[in-house]
Amino acid sequence: MTTHATHPASTTVSAGPAAASPRPRLDFAQSAPKVFRALVGFDAAAREGLDPALVELVQIRSSLLNHCAYCLHMHTNDARKAGESEDRLHMVAVWREARHFFTEKEQAALALTEAVTLVSDGGVPDDVCAEAAARFDEEELAHVLALILAINTWNRVALSTGKVAGTDERRR
Repeated sequence: MTTHATHPASTTVSAGPAAASPRPRLDFAQSAPKVFRALVGFDAAAREGLDPALVELVQIRSSLLNHCAYCLHMHTNDARKAGESEDRLHMVAVWREARHFFTEKEQAALALTEAVTLVSDGGVPDDVCAEAAARFDEEELAHVLALILAINTWNRVALSTGKVAGTDERRR
């Protein structure tokens, strides 16, 4: 079966003796292939109908907040290949201070991404939901939410399994 996985977590790469974890980590895709395929399918369904630039911005913001270097490296590269500007990529981390780089729709998605990713810091505020609902129709909003849930899951898979930035096995 050939799949185009957005965030494969199938290969553990040793970072050598200086690695944070001396023991090998779990090969998630190999150890739980049904779960992995379901996650790949969820990710693909989430992004359906969404602007590819918006998809990458959401994934980059979540990866920044979750400190997931593996996913951040992957999605900044994907965004560049899709034509995203370096200026906008550099501003994702500080988008509130650089709003003029982003559309109102992108700003609403970034705010929702932050609220959902950092949900334990006080939930998802009503005003953030209302702003997102004003910028997206219900189907789009559901897909944006699903995308945020998917990237947060991928971030946790990558961090838990010791994925190393720069080792995107999709390109092998």
